[in-house]
Amino acid sequence: MTAPTPRSDSLDLIGNTPIVLLAGPSEAAGCEIWGKCEFANPGASVKDRAALWIVRDAEGRGELKPGGTVVEGTAGNTGIGLALVANALGYKTIIVMPDNQSQEKMATLRALGAELVLVPPTKFADPNHFVHTSRRLAEETPGAVWANQFDNVANRRAHIEGTAPEIWEQMGGRLDGFTCAAGTGGTIAGTGMGLKAFDENIRVALTDPFGAALYNYYAHGELKAEGSSVAEGIGQGRITANLEGAPIDTQFRISDEEGLEWVARLLREEGLALGLSSGINVAGAVELGRQLVAEGREDARVVTILCDTGFRYLSTLYNAEWLRSKKLPVFDWLG
Repeated sequence: MTAPTPRSDSLDLIGNTPIVLLAGPSEAAGCEIWGKCEFANPGASVKDRAALWIVRDAEGRGELKPGGTVVEGTAGNTGIGLALVANALGYKTIIVMPDNQSQEKMATLRALGAELVLVPPTKFADPNHFVHTSRRLAEETPGAVWANQFDNVANRRAHIEGTAPEIWEQMGGRLDGFTCAAGTGGTIAGTGMGLKAFDENIRVALTDPFGAALYNYYAHGELKAEGSSVAEGIGQGRITANLEGAPIDTQFRISDEEGLEWVARLLREEGLALGLSSGINVAGAVELGRQLVAEGREDARVVTILCDTGFRYLSTLYNAEWLRSKKLPVFDWLG
């Protein structure tokens, strides 16, 4: 086994995450399903990548100056990534988050030194939505920049320039499909664009939770949401700047129950403690793999994103009382 390359800067720890063959999903799909281990980033999520690119972009444009502040509205993981990057570079952070997100994310942000502002969850059209609140705070705070992860395309550049080339190299240039869910859209759009630059025949699939509108948009051309989901950080009701031009070839919609089934199996069978977005992504990867196999491509290889650590959801996904309150199945070892 080759030892990891020494890094000269803590920010160099972001990216270059491992990729792993997932046994259970591969068996279910009838082909290889691989997971990109984004929980291995310093902030334990894929959002570290966007955070770094957004901050560096603001510095490069001269908007973020020494001693400045980064302000963002987030479900939590982007805020954690921004706080770590800002700490490493000498900036402050103000994070606005809906108050229905996990207590672990809130506690982590406070522990990292971010100023945390909690607001009630509401629709994007409401001026008190966490995104709009963060924009106003940035405008009112001297020396602050608004990260604007949803419409700042530095987000998807992180995946065009980072995630996609890593996957291509790790898979030895042999890859048939890629799928993940969309929150800001940066990961699926950027990774999809980057992978198709290597091979335009790679099939890029959106894996959407219920309660989001993108499945219907890509399937039928209409932004229409159906049902609901408790998944944090994924699900979108509009075409963000990061999603514009996303090379989506097909789409799947996955229920929380199916996502939780994979969360449980990946923990019980493969020792991976993951969040619900990862379970939904894996379920989508299995569907994409089955689609490719049905076309006669038994040797297909599909990659998805293992977004973040399950340890961020101990009070929710891994809590029997919380699961029952949401009328979701309780993992048998919690019962």
